[in-house]
Amino acid sequence: MRLKSRRYFRSDKEIESEIFNNLHSRFFILCIFETIVSKILTLDNKNKLIYFVLCSLNRIFASIKYDDRMYMCIMKKSIVILAAILCCSVAVKAQMKRSDDFRARYELKEVVVMSRHNIRSPLSSGGAAYKRVTPHQWFQWTSPSSALSLRGGVLETEMGQFFRKWVVDAGLLPDNYRPEGDEVLFYANSRQRTFATAKYFSAGFLPFANVEITHKLQEDKMDPVFKPQFRKMNDKYRQQVLSEMEALHGGPQAWMAAQQSTLTLMEQVLDMSHGPAAQNDTTHFWYDDVQFTLEKGDEPRMTGGYALANSVADALVLQCYESESMTAFGHELTLEQWRAICAVKEVYDGLLFTTHAAAVNIAYPLVSRIREELNRTDRKFMFLCGHDANLATIGAALRFNYPETENALELRTPIGSKLVFEKWSDGTEDYVAVNLVFQSVSQLQNRTLLSLDEPPMVLPVSIEGLTPNSDGLYRLADVDTRFAEAMAEYDAIEDVPSSVSAVSKPASSSQPAPIYNLQGQSQDMLQRGVNIVGNQKKIVK
Repeated sequence: MRLKSRRYFRSDKEIESEIFNNLHSRFFILCIFETIVSKILTLDNKNKLIYFVLCSLNRIFASIKYDDRMYMCIMKKSIVILAAILCCSVAVKAQMKRSDDFRARYELKEVVVMSRHNIRSPLSSGGAAYKRVTPHQWFQWTSPSSALSLRGGVLETEMGQFFRKWVVDAGLLPDNYRPEGDEVLFYANSRQRTFATAKYFSAGFLPFANVEITHKLQEDKMDPVFKPQFRKMNDKYRQQVLSEMEALHGGPQAWMAAQQSTLTLMEQVLDMSHGPAAQNDTTHFWYDDVQFTLEKGDEPRMTGGYALANSVADALVLQCYESESMTAFGHELTLEQWRAICAVKEVYDGLLFTTHAAAVNIAYPLVSRIREELNRTDRKFMFLCGHDANLATIGAALRFNYPETENALELRTPIGSKLVFEKWSDGTEDYVAVNLVFQSVSQLQNRTLLSLDEPPMVLPVSIEGLTPNSDGLYRLADVDTRFAEAMAEYDAIEDVPSSVSAVSKPASSSQPAPIYNLQGQSQDMLQRGVNIVGNQKKIVK
């Protein structure tokens, strides 16, 4: 007996697969998407933009002869793709593609840049912990420990050249401009990597002027304005900071545990079980002995095994940039895996610098300085150069929402990134646009020449509780109020003697930190003189 066949109903996924595998026009569709994106960049009005996207989609898919379900499958996928493209397009347009209509209504009055230094060598040298966890040779760094690298100098010059093209195009400054009076100010931390970053940027930005970089201390000293330190402390306030740490991603232990798969990946890439530190049983990363130290006059500190993981992740990422390769010690890693390695660093920095309670204390000098700059009428361009901790604490203090990055390894504030405040005026009121500007992975590795046609990545920064106008601008009065609120929170912190400075996270079992001498030789116990315990220096007299 012949069985009557049942009709086979294909799933959406199967239909999508058939369409995109069999269409000779796959490349054609991508070309159409590119055309749409190009058109999007020329549009200003949001309603016109949405209407154009929908009409274009309808034209594309109305010409494809498939049944209704196939049509809807393509539409769903395409709308998702175009939504992502649209977000990216608007982000770039936020700073780079101001329309004639926008320029007719607004005038750019001032730009304030808070920059992170560009690519450097790892922070520690000699018997550095990151060197002892692998038998492999690290990249031959082009600068001393913690200093700006040769690549970093080239990249920052290119970024300066791009900003010059941008401000000239925006009408803020003429080409080959020579500053007069106080119209331009460069102020950097006195660390070599920050001072040099500012110097290289100024060379690209104002090539016809020998710009003086203001710095307050001797070479390679930390300026208190940029040092991410607690300026006030008391026991109640310390507990508030620790409570906010516990609220981040389920608390320190949970957040660190969420990185376990990446820590295992790092161990494999490093061949950690065969590194010099393995002689002292350091064959894995651990995080069950974490301790935080919160003291006035010092930056928040984390000690324990996770500090080693952070140091190694930092060195791996710097090596990725310098080597111009996504391969680490023979292991080809994907962009997602590199971003996961950067997430190890984000846990460390996030716990120490992104709680609001800590940030209003630590970032106070820079918050007050940027506020002062935005309210000046005689300044046209201000460049501040510091560290990733400065960007993190400023953002947390002012309740900025940094977007998750695109085409970058770091998730929030990539190496060399700039928090850019643009002050615009419509003739009656002042407004502010806030953007995060940074070079993509390929631009960093390839040392791409930047221009208005080949810009860096530009992502808009939103401000919690404030609503921008239809042109993406915040009222300066509203932004100034936010600055004032953060400064008032700092003023409210009492500065009294504290009785507790460190809080441990007890664990059932913790691996003892390895001990080495300055020659990198393993030791069973502390010896007289300088010892390296984990990644900390300890002196025994």
